[in-house]
This record gives sequence, C-alpha cells and structure tokens, in this order.
Amino acid sequence: MKESDLLEKLRKIERLYAGAATAGEKEAAAEAMSRIRNRLGEVAKVDKPIEFKFTLLDGWAKKLFLALLRRYELKPYRYSRQRRNTVMVRVPRSFVNETLWPEFLELSAVLKTYLEEITKRVIADVIHEDTEDEEVVAGEYLK
Repeated sequence: MKESDLLEKLRKIERLYAGAATAGEKEAAAEAMSRIRNRLGEVAKVDKPIEFKFTLLDGWAKKLFLALLRRYELKPYRYSRQRRNTVMVRVPRSFVNETLWPEFLELSAVLKTYLEEITKRVIADVIHEDTEDEEVVAGEYLK
C-alpha cells in the first residue's frame, strides 16, 4: 500500500463515521469533523459524559487514539501512577460505542496493516529477504 492510498483510506473511514454524503476533499473532511463534533455536543446534552479508561497495547495505537480524541476536542489524561499505556477521557458512553471506538478500531487496523507492510519490506530489503514467521517444531520446550 502506498502512503497516498493509506491517507485516502483513512479519510474515507473518517467520512464514514461522520455520515458524510460526498467524497469532496479538504472541505468534506472539515465538514465531517464538524458533524462529528456537533453530534458529540448533542449527545452530551442527553448522555452525560462519564470517565472512561482505555488501555492501548502499543505506542502506535496510543498515538492514533490520542490524535482522534484531540480531533474531537476531547481532553485525554491519565492519573499519576497509571501506566503509560492508559488513557482516560470523559465522554458520553453512546459516543464511545457508536463513533469513537469503532472508528479507532477501523483506523488502527488500516494503520497496523500499513506499518506491517513497511516493516516487512524494509527488513527484506536491508536485512534478509525471508520475513516469514519461525518454524514450529514438534517436541517439548525445555527451560
């Protein structure tokens, strides 16, 4: 996947969650963000924000999640002594369930695939062309 393909795919996902009817470029993306922010504001009037705790498994996922929160003008935080992979945010439950988490999962899957492809290609080009997993052999593991 080329970087331009990745960016277009990420934009399409964003438009999908914003409910955009058109695929126009920068203007449609701005309108999509505005629609999601407006929806969040409307949801917050009915479904009061509560504190959520998210535990993200890797640094890439955390960076993506923080960017998504900030794009929607949500303020991520963590308490002292919480692990670095923990992200706290106050947000309506319905927004998390219907928009934030599904969008994050979809964006994360696309980004993970892209990063895996790049890593595999770089390793094959620079270190060794065989990038397959290790062989699984019969037997017992001895410590």
